[in-house]
Amino acid sequence: MLRRNSFRLPRHPASVGLARRRVRDHLADWGHGTDDPALADAVLLVSELVTNVVRHGPLLEREFEVAVTALADGSCFIEVSDEGFTEPRLRTVAEWEETGRGLHIVESIAEAWGVWSRGRYGKTVWVVVAASSA
Repeated sequence: MLRRNSFRLPRHPASVGLARRRVRDHLADWGHGTDDPALADAVLLVSELVTNVVRHGPLLEREFEVAVTALADGSCFIEVSDEGFTEPRLRTVAEWEETGRGLHIVESIAEAWGVWSRGRYGKTVWVVVAASSA
């Protein structure tokens, strides 16, 4: 059984916390306990992906979409879609740099992640969080 919820948020720094809260609430409503490591991982990954949209998304974009799907095995699939065409890429970060580590966090926590082109409508960055991600 799949349970999916999607929502749109303004491209604003306050949306990062709101996205975390909404994903946490949706997964909790669907049976993920507050002490579930997969829930904590999903919330952290949403935070990283939404932060990327807010910081690096197209300047004229007003909104972006977040979708979370709870899968029957306890894992979840998260999508963050925006109108940008530049795919996020891992990069080497010097230890004194203050930014640039988000995708390294995604890479180390997610079961899998990637980017889908949405053609002239931008892209979707997706992650899979395993049920036993701890």
